[in-house]
Formats: sequence, structure tokens, C-alpha cells
Amino acid sequence: MVSEMKIEDEIQQTKPFRSNRHRAMVNLIFTHNWMVDQLKAKIKPFGITMQQYNVLRVLRGAGEPISTSVIRERLLDKMADTSRMVHRLSQKNLVLRQECGHDKRLVDVSLTDKGYELLEKLDHIESEVDSICQQLSEAEAGQLSMLLDKLRG
Repeated sequence: MVSEMKIEDEIQQTKPFRSNRHRAMVNLIFTHNWMVDQLKAKIKPFGITMQQYNVLRVLRGAGEPISTSVIRERLLDKMADTSRMVHRLSQKNLVLRQECGHDKRLVDVSLTDKGYELLEKLDHIESEVDSICQQLSEAEAGQLSMLLDKLRG
């Protein structure tokens, strides 16, 4: 049996939440931060940030060079400074920035061989990443995902 740590215990809440919706919102924010910390620890040895990892995955998924504005639209973290991240990834030789052929104001970004190699290494830790949610059955994970989709409307 897996022991559960209630959100009230985690944040040392002494007063009851004003409603179940309020409790769910606080729990979601707390759990998000906990998951991000877990993920950061898994990718830290690879020398990139969570946001940079997300950019690399977006580029791989695109399968062709895309602009920084398209990358920004596809990122999980909409507040991220895409241009700065792409610049840092370029300095690490993980991405290639090229002037866009049809619009000189835009920059097309693509993965380098080194970027693909890094993603392949990161693919090998997927089971470690999946273990973050090991307390949930596949059915529970599906139900949670459905509820989160519903929450966003």
C-alpha cells in the first residue's frame, strides 16, 4: 500500500480550505512544483534546463526548421524567453540558427546532430521520468489527465 501525504500535511495547513475547489487548486500548484523539481533532478546531469529540454523536443517533433515564434507557441512554459534559450542552445551546439529565406526578420531553428544525440540520451531515462507518477495506475493517470483537460475547459 502506498502512503499518501495530504496537501494539508505537506504545506502544514492548520485551517480548513474554504472549498474543495480551493484545496484542488493549491494541491495542483504544489504538485506541479514538486513534479518540476523531480524532472529537473533527472535532466540536470545532461547540462540543460527544463525549458531548453522542451525547446529541443519541440524541434524534434517539428521535423523541420521552425521559427522562434512557432517554438514559443508550442512550449509548455509560455513565459519562457525563446530567443534567449535558442541562443544558449546554439552556444552549446545543440541547435542551428539560420536566417529565414522568405522573411529576413525571422530565424529558423533546427537541431544539430549533437542535439539529436542529446535527445536520444534523454530518451533512455523515460522510465525514470515515468516513475515520478508511479503511485498512479494507468487508469488513474488517464482519469487525472481527463480531469485536467476538463479543468482547462
